[in-house]
Amino acid sequence: MIPYESRLERLFLCVLSWNRFARLSLFRMAKDMDFFQAVYEVVRLIPPGKVTTYGAIAQALGSKGAARMVGWAMNASHGLPDVPAHRVVNRKGLLTGKMHFEDEGAMKRKLIAEGIPVVDDQIQQFESFFWDPKELG
Repeated sequence: MIPYESRLERLFLCVLSWNRFARLSLFRMAKDMDFFQAVYEVVRLIPPGKVTTYGAIAQALGSKGAARMVGWAMNASHGLPDVPAHRVVNRKGLLTGKMHFEDEGAMKRKLIAEGIPVVDDQIQQFESFFWDPKELG
């Protein structure tokens, strides 16, 4: 796979002749890609046996209202084997991202394998398994 920086440089070079609107769209996309990489860095820090939420990641990155964008990043992360996407759930402990795994039961199986109880696609005793990325700072 081409390193992230090289892909981004290639993308920039390809659009030098595009109109102003296309260039602005490219810069927004690059900013989003940087945000996605920041999300992946936080997710890599979630300890085994713990989970966090889309909103907690957004807040830790200084983008309190960007939980949905964190979700987009997680949906795009499934080709990255070093990103434990199964450890990111919604604020109620629901496995809302389960349909983005190889099969709908994979997220649940991975959590259970780490000792996290899941019933009806919801983590039980959610508070005791919650990891807040703000603990890093």
